[in-house]
This record gives sequence, structure tokens and C-alpha cells, in this order.
Amino acid sequence: GAHAGQGFKLDQPQNKVLVGVGEMLTLRCSTSGHADPGPVRWLKGWGNGNRTIYDQKGKDPFSRVTRAVNESNTDFTIHIRNFQPDDAGTYYCVKFIKGKTGEDKVFQRGSGTEVSVHETAVVPGMVAAAVVLCFLLLLLGLFVALCMYRRKRQGGRSSPYLAGTAAMGSFSSFPLQCCAGTPGTPSAVLDAESSHLPSQQSGKEENDIHYADLQPLPPAPRRSRSRGTAPTEYASLRVPAK
Repeated sequence: GAHAGQGFKLDQPQNKVLVGVGEMLTLRCSTSGHADPGPVRWLKGWGNGNRTIYDQKGKDPFSRVTRAVNESNTDFTIHIRNFQPDDAGTYYCVKFIKGKTGEDKVFQRGSGTEVSVHETAVVPGMVAAAVVLCFLLLLLGLFVALCMYRRKRQGGRSSPYLAGTAAMGSFSSFPLQCCAGTPGTPSAVLDAESSHLPSQQSGKEENDIHYADLQPLPPAPRRSRSRGTAPTEYASLRVPAK
């Protein structure tokens, strides 16, 4: 045994490594001195459940593994691309030599590198997605508030006309007993409307309902209209008497 590896030393400096999902894992191993012929391998796990990750003798059994320094006889550092949660475990750099019967025997192994998944590696992506989502929701809220504000302003401008229309329609189910004029309404208009109001003592089956909106309308730009005369609206409805 002393002759097989006199002055040989295998160095595996990493004790623990944290790596994120999808990142590249680097496992370091180097040798010095001389030893009998035999390959250097990387194993995942130790004992009966171990698995060969890298073998110096032949094609890499693990397709995602590459050498850091190709063809080197002293630097056996490897890279594992696209690290996945199933790759977590303890990795050993192991030097083998040929036994008397030709089989590979363990000559020296490293202390092992415990590899764990770095849970916070996915946090930046989640935070970025949350920030984008909050920004979109804020824009949506501002858009809805602006639409409501504009609708409210438009509704406020047209409310007098809508109110008059609603009042005209609501009077259709109730008999109108009288019509009141506003100060400044010409007496001729009031006399003309009063003459068409039905008498409460009439025995007709139908009653005429008259509605007069005597609120002055905004003055029209026509010059032919005489000053001091305010236009009015007048409506007449006929409904069956109850």
C-alpha cells in the first residue's frame, strides 16, 4: 500500500455547497503525488447506494457533467449543469487503483461535499413577478377610477335634462291635479294650459293629464326672438281612468 501511492494526496476542499435550481454546480477536486494506475471518479453517495457521476476512464455517465480542465491528470474539478432538486446529496472524489485481479479498488477518497438546494434562489423571480402583478393591478385600478370619474362628470352635466325626462315619465301613472307656474311665466300660457285641464266632476272614462315644465330654458342664440320671453316645455298624456 505504501508503494502504491507514496506521497499521493487527494484534496476535496468543499464541505458544503448551496446551489439554486437550474444553476451550475461546481465540485472541486485535485490530486498531487504519484499513485499506481487507476481512474479518478466522482460518486454520489457512499456504500451500496452510490452512483457514478464522472469516470475518468470513459464517457461521462452523467450527460450534464463536464470537466473544468480537460485532459488534466491533477485537476478533477467538474461542472454539473442545470442542477435539479434530485441532484442534492453528498459527492465524493475517489482515486481507484488496479487490484491483483484487475478490478478497480478504492485507494483514497475525499471527505465529501454535501450539496443542498438553495431555497432562496427562486425568490428573486417570485418577487419580480409579484411586483409586475401589483403594478398591473395598480394601473387597472387607476383606469377604473378615471372611467368612473369621467362618467360621474358626464352624468352631472346631463342630470337636469334626465331629471325632467324622469319626472315626465313618472307622472304618467298619477293624475295631475294642477299645474303651478313660476314667477315670470306669461299669463297667456297659464290660461291656455288651465283651459285644457280636466274637471274633477266629469264622468268621462278617460282623463287627460297635462304636464307643463315651466322652467325657463337657456336662451337660444336666435336674434328674432324678443327679449324677456323665456321658452317653456309642454307635454300632454292620455291614460285610462281607474
